Amino acid sequence: MTDPPIDLDPIARPAGTLAMVAMDQRESLRAMFDEAGAGRVDDARLVDFKVAVARALGPLASGFLIDRHYGFETVRDDQVLPPDTGLILAADALEQHPGGPVEETALDDVVVAPELDLEPVAAIKLLIIWRRDDRRTRRVDLAREFVAAARRLGVLSVLEPVVRATPAELEAGTWDLDTAIREAAEELSGLGQSLYKVQVPRQGRGTPAELRAACGRLDRSITGPWVVLSQGVDRENYLGAVTAACQAGASGFLAGRALWSDVVGAPDVPARLQEVSVPRLERLVAAVDRYARPWREP
Repeated sequence: MTDPPIDLDPIARPAGTLAMVAMDQRESLRAMFDEAGAGRVDDARLVDFKVAVARALGPLASGFLIDRHYGFETVRDDQVLPPDTGLILAADALEQHPGGPVEETALDDVVVAPELDLEPVAAIKLLIIWRRDDRRTRRVDLAREFVAAARRLGVLSVLEPVVRATPAELEAGTWDLDTAIREAAEELSGLGQSLYKVQVPRQGRGTPAELRAACGRLDRSITGPWVVLSQGVDRENYLGAVTAACQAGASGFLAGRALWSDVVGAPDVPARLQEVSVPRLERLVAAVDRYARPWREP
C-alpha cells in the first residue's frame, strides 16, 4: 500500500509557500512572563496571551500552531483564526523542569487518540530533542510513530527535531551545532513526515553569503519540504536567516519567539502586537513570497 500524496495547501499561502506562527509554548512561556517582571502568571494569563497573538497574527499567517493545554479550544471554538489559516496542534508531551528547557518528549496520547475532536485541525506537530546518546534509536521510533499517527488521523505531520549536545561532547569540545542539525535531518527527515521544521544554521549569525551556504548544505541533507524555526536566533537576525534559508531551498518559516517574545508582559498586549509583531510578520511574509521554494516544487 502506497502512502497518500502530501498536500500542504491547508497550511500554505496561495503560491505554496509557508508563513506560520508558533504559539505552543507552555511552561517556557510562563517563565518568559516571570523574566519580563510579571511573575509566575496563572493559566488564564497564558491563554489570554495566546489568543491575543492568534487574533493579531493569524490573519497574516498561513498556519497557526498551538498546544491543547492553553488556548486550543478557545482558538478553535471561537473561530479566532480566519478560515484560510490552517490550525496546527502540538502533539508532544514535554519533559521539562519549571523554568528550564525541554529535556525529552513523547507523543501526547490525548492528541493522537481517536476520541479527540480534531475538526478543523490541519496538522499536528511533534518536537523531538535529538542527541547522540543511548536514546537515539528510540527517538527515531517515536518520529515514525508520530508520522503513522498523523496518517491514521487524516492530518498533516510537522516533525521538529531540536539538536542538543551530550555532556561528553561539551566536555571534549567536539560539539558543532550545524553538523548536528544536518545529521539529525539525514536521520529523521526521510521518515515520511509532511513537513520538516528545522533550526537555522549558524543560529542566524553571519553574512548573507555565509548563511546561504550553510542553509544550502542543510537543504541537501533534508528529504521533503522544510521550514525554519526561530528558537535560538536573535529577533534582529531572524529576517536575514529566513531570507537565506528560503534562497537555499526552504519553503518558509514557523516562528514564535522572534515575532512576539518582547510583547510578553506588556501592559496592553493587543496594542503592542499591532505595533511590533504585525510589522515583523509582514516583513517575513514578504521575504517568503519573494524567495521561498513552493512546497510542490522538488
